[in-house]
Amino acid sequence: MHKEARERAITALVSKMTLEEKVSQLSYTSPAIERLGIPAYNWWNECLHGVARSGIATVFPQAIALAATFDEGFVQEVAKAISDEARAKYNEALKQGNRGQYRGLTFWTPNINIFRDPRWGRGQETYGEDPYLTSRIGLAFVKGLQGDDPEQLKTAACAKHFAVHSGPENQRHTFDAQVSKKDLFETYLPAFQALVEQGVEAVMAAYNRLLGEPCCGSAYLLQNILREQWGFKGHVVSDCWAIRDFHENHRVSPSPEASAAKALNAGCDLNCGCTYPYLTVACKQGLVSEAAIDRALTRLLRTRFKLGMFDPPEQDPYRSLGRETINGEKHRALALEAAYKSMVLLKNDKRLLPLADRFKHILLLGPGAANPHTLLGNYYGISPRLVTILEGLAEKVKGRYGINLEYRQGCLQYEANHPSHMLFGDAHETDVIIGVFGLDGAMEGEEGDAIASDSNGDREAIELPPWQLAYLRKIRAEGKPLVLVLTGGSPIAVPEDIADAILFVWYPGEQGGTAVADILFGDRSPAGKLPVTFPASTAQLPPYDNYAMQGRTYRYMREQPLYPFGFGLSYTSFRFGYAGASLLSAKELRAGESVQVSVQVTNTGDRDGEAVIQVYVAKDPPGADDPIASLRKFERPFIPAGETVTRCFDLPASAFETITEEGLSVLVPGSYKVIVADAAPLPGVLEKGASPPVSAAIRVR
Repeated sequence: MHKEARERAITALVSKMTLEEKVSQLSYTSPAIERLGIPAYNWWNECLHGVARSGIATVFPQAIALAATFDEGFVQEVAKAISDEARAKYNEALKQGNRGQYRGLTFWTPNINIFRDPRWGRGQETYGEDPYLTSRIGLAFVKGLQGDDPEQLKTAACAKHFAVHSGPENQRHTFDAQVSKKDLFETYLPAFQALVEQGVEAVMAAYNRLLGEPCCGSAYLLQNILREQWGFKGHVVSDCWAIRDFHENHRVSPSPEASAAKALNAGCDLNCGCTYPYLTVACKQGLVSEAAIDRALTRLLRTRFKLGMFDPPEQDPYRSLGRETINGEKHRALALEAAYKSMVLLKNDKRLLPLADRFKHILLLGPGAANPHTLLGNYYGISPRLVTILEGLAEKVKGRYGINLEYRQGCLQYEANHPSHMLFGDAHETDVIIGVFGLDGAMEGEEGDAIASDSNGDREAIELPPWQLAYLRKIRAEGKPLVLVLTGGSPIAVPEDIADAILFVWYPGEQGGTAVADILFGDRSPAGKLPVTFPASTAQLPPYDNYAMQGRTYRYMREQPLYPFGFGLSYTSFRFGYAGASLLSAKELRAGESVQVSVQVTNTGDRDGEAVIQVYVAKDPPGADDPIASLRKFERPFIPAGETVTRCFDLPASAFETITEEGLSVLVPGSYKVIVADAAPLPGVLEKGASPPVSAAIRVR
């Protein structure tokens, strides 16, 4: 339906509804209005890393792992596959007359909150700690979900949770996030702004308060910033039962009617929860106008029209997508590729990896090896074939008759063993030990889901659980070469000498075990990069409930981390150099101008591989409140062994701007550095194996 005809149809529908019918459409369970031809619709659907909670679907690596690919085009391809399955499921559900929860086309994804503190259990849902990386990966995911036509959506994506939301999880219904304007506009809001300006259809407001106002009822967030400053045209949805928190937990309103009116008047259009039915009474009491209800209803109907829900079936461009699309061979292969691209090699002393066929007796130990929950993370679908790490390694060696693989669980995932159960197997006959340790979705996640967490899904400490570490130390004492495979969705601090090689695999999805085995044996070379800093210990972190950015993330952390943002090793090596006489096309820059960065990257090793080029900007020297450095561009080219590629990046003057204490973006004259590297330019990174960066100075006038 053309835009003009659509708007006329929406206006006509709204004009024919009673007040009660209008209000009924503002809750996530919207009933049918048969006399007007409006079908029932449930707005609540999830697809964080695959269509979730609605049966069989391809389970891709968790969101934080997709960010570790540093590959926008690939992430968009993954999201496109997810939207194919979403449309296929929707088509099948309509055939069955199923219009229930998790069967629709409005998906409350992606989570673009900043992973500011590694203790947050939901950090796994995000794209990491950096605003620029989060923006770019988030945009790619939205494009893959929504398709190419903004007026005819494939599915509707949702940027969440707006805003300044990242724990503590057990306080999210009462917490008031206090932030400076500088931190707000420098760190917490850029990704939301980027997605809004590129057409994300929905925004979800967060549970918490921001500067005293609940986010779902904040005119500052939902009107001043979102609609007036950024020009948002889509709809706003509350987090689930967040509006009820107004009167029950935040205590900012006296009644459900007042809470409903406060949220709607602020600009929240859709209620995931039970409070908006009180709008009928609130309107009659004069707390909210019928015009405000009409405004919200119009926005929601517009989304449904753009999804084709009122078009004849023959006009649906996605009607051919059926059940054969769901978890088909193409998507399973894509999930495997995503797992390959996301895994991060953190350590590889004496080139222990790849194992190839050098070791004939392999001992596999650890609670994560046969645990399918280490593949899934949270918000997952169901795959008929989850390949655990044990299964992946067994499949890898079954044709290599000279290799013997032995397995022992060794220790428990969630608690300490009884001392008599410290089993190694035949460690004295072993050539190499592979230990699979870390976290799963029961240990970190959302409030109520992480059933092994003592902190409502958060972690009280970022160190490897002490019982796992104690068992690892016993393994290490055997003196055998040790490969540590870590699973989890957040940074895990381990002693640097605990293993000879460390591979961080995240929650790698349904094909995770195959990907781990292929990387360990060298059939694929790792190239993932950390989208979040790994601190050396919990002691390096500021208080968890302090939302100030000082001391957090690679941009503001003054201590040396265990592994920095952007870090990750390969089985080959890369060298950065100038593409011409200089890294930069100019030595000076003024407002409205741009500078070109030209860099050569040479694969100096004996294996083909992918490099992740990262371009950072830093004041020289940075002021006390300035970021140490800020990521401004990245790219992931494939480079055959011995070959060189040239890449050029345009840096606009805005890439050098500073956010003031008032939250304004200004171009401050002075000296700056442009740094091209394969990890954040922090002390100690070269000692861990990162390639030496190249840099150049530029003067901003």
